[in-house]
This record gives sequence, structure tokens and C-alpha cells, in this order.
Amino acid sequence: MLNSLLIIFFLGLGAKKLFEKFKLPGLVGLVLVGILTGPFVLNLLEQDILALSTEIRLLALIIILLRAGLGLDRQILTRIGSSAIKMSAIPGIFEGTTIMILSRIFLDFSWAQAGVLGFIIAAVSPAVVVPSMLDLRDRGLGMDKNVPILILAGASIDDVFAITVFTVFLGLAGGTATEATPLISFAMIPVEIVGGVLLGLIIGYLLVLLFNRFTLHRIEQLLLVTGSGIVVTLIGEAVSLAGLLAVMGLGFILLEKGNGHDYISQLEESLNHLWLGAQLFLFILIGAAVNIQVAWQAGALGIMMIALGLTARSIGVLVATWRSGLSWNERKFCAAAYLPKATVQAAIGGVPLAAGIPGGEIILAIAVLSIIITAPLGAIAIKRLAPRLLNQCELTEGGEWKVESQRNNDN
Repeated sequence: MLNSLLIIFFLGLGAKKLFEKFKLPGLVGLVLVGILTGPFVLNLLEQDILALSTEIRLLALIIILLRAGLGLDRQILTRIGSSAIKMSAIPGIFEGTTIMILSRIFLDFSWAQAGVLGFIIAAVSPAVVVPSMLDLRDRGLGMDKNVPILILAGASIDDVFAITVFTVFLGLAGGTATEATPLISFAMIPVEIVGGVLLGLIIGYLLVLLFNRFTLHRIEQLLLVTGSGIVVTLIGEAVSLAGLLAVMGLGFILLEKGNGHDYISQLEESLNHLWLGAQLFLFILIGAAVNIQVAWQAGALGIMMIALGLTARSIGVLVATWRSGLSWNERKFCAAAYLPKATVQAAIGGVPLAAGIPGGEIILAIAVLSIIITAPLGAIAIKRLAPRLLNQCELTEGGEWKVESQRNNDN
């Protein structure tokens, strides 16, 4: 495992810095390192670390979602609430449904098989979107209308919606034994979301009480918060609640109830430092899960389906942000920020094949191809378009965002 750690640290840091030097997102370099050193190309990463890949990637996601939760302000969430809800479902429905129809036409899939593929592809990647939006928030881009927070909140729920619909279609296709009817499964989506948030709020509030009662070293605080993030994720998985939303809820309540205390700023600083290392593992191991040969099987047809799906998703974003108060430029940026796929596709792309679903090979191939195409495309689009389409803002002493440099934001 030590050899693999050296590869991740040194090649990862080198690739990240190289790509950033050429004004490209560092995560693209990390994903490429993962692809090249992974088992499907040079096979330099050892099996013991690859066997832990899922758990390591989940831990890195927990760290970034804790950071995201600590960045959610209640007043901002109140203002963007309805728009975030629309962003969490409408784009995914547009994309998933489009790929379902294309699968029926071009792959001769049943509706159940087509739904499985459609909603594997429909999930946006929190691994790419969340850190990108936190970076924009820290730089003040688009914060006059809270664009990064809107995307961050919507993308986090988007995954819950897509995975739940995928699970329903997987059951209809014969991949799981489930007693729940599709109607009941769809009805459970808001329960999973609300239940996950409440779970995070409860555990987070207990942490606030603990921090206010006892004096803890900042490392002890970091361990407790990270451990609590793991706990709510595991509980969420065990009782079918949105565990990753619970992690964000935990971070949110820490900020809400602990605001003004030193431990909040210390936690944010510690999580920022922890993320510097965690991102190396997250994106390199995502890249290592990509099988280039499998992606090649999808061919031009797969590329066409992914492109049309992304077009439908972008239209869905424009529909979801209609009458949201955002300018045309800001709505275009939201569409670009909703392009990346990676985390969900790497996690569940192979499930239909393992479950014996007919067409599982082509489903996996298109899922892998979607990562290769959209992860770098989306990351580059966010980095390049944000300064052009979003207003540059600065935080005033009163805690309000003031536009410092305005883009062409005619509505």
C-alpha cells in the first residue's frame, strides 16, 4: 500500500499543480492520474488500496460535505429554497427521461432497463460540484444572488432523487427483490430527504452541546465532527435515509448554533486542510475506477446519448431557474455547473451488470463514458465561465455581499 500512497501523493500533487499552472482545474489532472495508474491501464495502484476505494472516496465526500454544511447560511437557504428544490429534481427528470427514450429507440431496452440507465446517468457529481461551488463562494463569485449556494444545495438533493428512481427501475427490471411498489418508492423520496436532514440536525445539535460544555483541542473537535459525519452516513444507509444530506445538515447546525464561537472557524480551517489531502484520494480513486476499454464499447452511440442527455439537463436547469430572479448569464452558468458526472456513476454503474440485468454491459460502458466526458468538461466549464458570467462580489462589514464587478447580467 505504501507504493500506492507515494503514487497518490507525488503524482497527484504534481498533476494538480501542472493543470492549475495551465489554468485548468486540478481535479482533471487527478482523474487522469487515476485512470493511467489504475488497474485498467498501467496497473500501478495496489489491490489493497483499490479494495478500500469505495470507503476512502466516501470519507473524502464526507469531508467536503461537512465543509459545504458549514457554508450554508439559514437566511440564504430561506431565499433560495424553492429554486433549490426545483433544481434538485427538474434537470434530472429531463435528462433521465431523455436517455430512457433514447435507450428504447437505439438500444431496444425495455422501459425498466432504460430507466436504470437513464437515472444512473442523470445524477450530477457532488465530488466535482461541491468543492467548485465552495471555491466560488470563497472568491465571492455570484454571491450577490447566492448562485454557488443554490447549485450546491440543488446538486446534493439531485443525487438522492436520481439514486432513488434508479433503485425503483432496478427493481422493475428484476435486479432487486423489493416489496415496495414504484408509487410507494417515489413517495419515499421526500421522506428520505427530510429524514436525512433531521438526522444530521440532531447529531449536530448534540455536538454543539458537547463543544459548549467541554473544552476540546481542535484536533479532538475535528475527529468528533468527522466521526459524526461517518455515523450519520452509516445510519442513513441502514435506515434508507439520505446520509450525505445528513452530513450537510450536521455542518449546517454546527454553524447555526455555534456561530460566534471560536471552534467554528477552527473547524472550517481544519476541514480545509484535511480536504487538501482528501481530494487527492477522491479524484484519483474515481479515475482508477474508470475502465477505458469498457467505455470504448459505448462508441459513438454512447457519446450521442450522453450529449443529448446533457442538452436535456441544461434545458431542465433553465426551466428550474425561470422566474428565480437570476439573470440569463447566471442561468447559463447554472446549466454548465450541472454537467459533471463521476461519483454516482462510478459507484453504481456496475450494479445492473452484477445483478444480471440484460444489457448491463452497455449500461456500464455508457456510465463510464459519461465520467470520462463530463467530469473534465464540467470542471473546466465551471472554472472558465464563472468569472465571465457571475458578478464579482465582496463581503461588507455588515455581512452582506456587495457587487464589486458586474458582468452583462441583463435579465
